[in-house]
Amino acid sequence: MALLVELFETGVTVACGFFLEHYVLVGLGLLFWLAGRLLEKLWWKPRRLERALRSQGLRGTSYRFLVGDLPLLGQKASSKPWPLRCHDNAPRLAPFLYNIAREHGKTSMFWFGPMPNVVINDTSVVKEILSGKHEQIVIPKFEVFGKLLGNGLSSQDGEKWVQHRKIMAPSFHLPELKLKLSAFSSCCQDLVSRWTNKCIGMNNGGGSCELDIWPELRNLTGDVLSRVAFGSSYLEGMRVFHLQEEQAERLMSAIWTTAHPAFLYLPIKNNRRMHQINKEIETIIRGIIVERIQAMNEGGCTRQDLLDMMLESNLSGIEGNDKSSSGMTIEEAIHHLKFLYFAGMDPSAVLLTWTIVMLSMHPEWQERAREEVLGLFGKNKPTYEDMSRLKIVTMILREVLRLYPPTAQMKRKTIKEVELGGVRYPAGVMIDIPILLMHHDIDNWGNDVHEFKPERFANGVAEASKNPGAFIPFGAGPRICVGQNFTMLEGKMAICMILQHFQFELGPSYTHAPHYVVTLHPTHGVHIKLKAI
Repeated sequence: MALLVELFETGVTVACGFFLEHYVLVGLGLLFWLAGRLLEKLWWKPRRLERALRSQGLRGTSYRFLVGDLPLLGQKASSKPWPLRCHDNAPRLAPFLYNIAREHGKTSMFWFGPMPNVVINDTSVVKEILSGKHEQIVIPKFEVFGKLLGNGLSSQDGEKWVQHRKIMAPSFHLPELKLKLSAFSSCCQDLVSRWTNKCIGMNNGGGSCELDIWPELRNLTGDVLSRVAFGSSYLEGMRVFHLQEEQAERLMSAIWTTAHPAFLYLPIKNNRRMHQINKEIETIIRGIIVERIQAMNEGGCTRQDLLDMMLESNLSGIEGNDKSSSGMTIEEAIHHLKFLYFAGMDPSAVLLTWTIVMLSMHPEWQERAREEVLGLFGKNKPTYEDMSRLKIVTMILREVLRLYPPTAQMKRKTIKEVELGGVRYPAGVMIDIPILLMHHDIDNWGNDVHEFKPERFANGVAEASKNPGAFIPFGAGPRICVGQNFTMLEGKMAICMILQHFQFELGPSYTHAPHYVVTLHPTHGVHIKLKAI
């Protein structure tokens, strides 16, 4: 019996040793496999892509393990004052991209972590990229960015993009916008009345005042967006606007200081705050959607705004989260509204802000624009037909968009090998289309490229530059921004009504120091002296 027990104990010991040794070997094998995958992703693949690009004559920075050029990409525009009337913006607003292109050529590469980025500042190649004819080139998916700021049309591809654009685009077509023009003018009239009361309230005998127009114009464009797209007052959505502004600043700061998007999921203070903001925004928007669906189910009168069109596209699909539906699920609707709360307001406010700054710096153009406006409208509210006849104001808005584009660059990504401009790009390459550099390229615009000269657009966009396709503030091709008509019409209405009622100049405390926070913001606000007329 004792022998049997001894044999049993020996067998158990041997078996345990065998299984322990087996699991150790499995663990070591798994560890080596993971290490190999990491080495492939973080070293071997980047080096292969670098060799493939350099063998075709591309120049640029060399890959550095894991971080690439991230330490240099964090360079920001200087917060120090710029000289007034200085519009040489590229080296200040995008110093890294500017230096890469100057040192290595218009087609050059750099590294966002282990991801190769090729900057292409060739209008003919850019036109080909944006034409949509290359299925090997797609919109890159920045999952964290989309989750926190919203997945709008600009981040979608394929059939989903086609379906959702069909739903959303009609709200931004000119016939629909013409019907909503009264909302535009009503919001602008509120702004004019508020500014007039401030000027009168100063009681200095001159009917003038000084104020920071940056938050004022953000409130204006937020009010317009709410009334036109959401059928609600600005105050109802103000919390979302402010939260999205904070979200964008935190997110962009985090992106430039981390080597990989996975770092944005770490439970550090900034990341926790971003996810808290996101939860609050989604709760507010979900509440708006649920309230609207209930009203529609009860037979209530719909507002026929953008939200209505989204909900009516497939109400059953939204209620059931039917992914096979051609409409939108409730989660998709939330993401579109999140993105619109940011993208529908910010570019318009940016355009209006820098237009007033430019007209303050260049008073001769302010007077020419005012003469045109008063000649067409007098002190009456502008109509759509009359605004379509604006020539000088349109030239000014386009020149502002050229010198101060709301977005510095667009991105695409190769998922298969593709040939562009005589270069074969392998799969896995990010393509940067540097809008800011293209708008400030002497080869596109001539020796006066950095001067504010609206007359270059006197014969339209097509003849404004030496190379067709060099002016792309809203993108180009089939994916051109769906909201460009909205932004331009809103800009014309607001500028016309401000010119009708005020003369303006830069305040003594104004500091010219733009910087990009997704879009082009004034670092220190925009203090303007207004005089009621």
